[in-house]
Amino acid sequence: MRQIVIVPLMIISLVLGGCAGMSQTQQRTLTGGAAGAAGGAIIGAIAGNAGMGAAIGGAAGLAGGFLYGKHKESEQKAYQQGYQQGKKSK
Repeated sequence: MRQIVIVPLMIISLVLGGCAGMSQTQQRTLTGGAAGAAGGAIIGAIAGNAGMGAAIGGAAGLAGGFLYGKHKESEQKAYQQGYQQGKKSK
């Protein structure tokens, strides 16, 4: 029982520590992939094939996380451009 708690905590701490040098898009891609794989594994287990569900969910999560990260990057870039233009016009 103790290993069931310790192993996931160690994995989570390693993943979070490893994200320190990543860009926000990379972090969102990784988070999306992990969440998608977890959700896919649960749904796959219900359907009878957890591995296939995790693979499909992980791929979908990676794609979604990447696209969301790129969207947030473009939002931030547009904000910064508007901010700089506003400073110049004063």
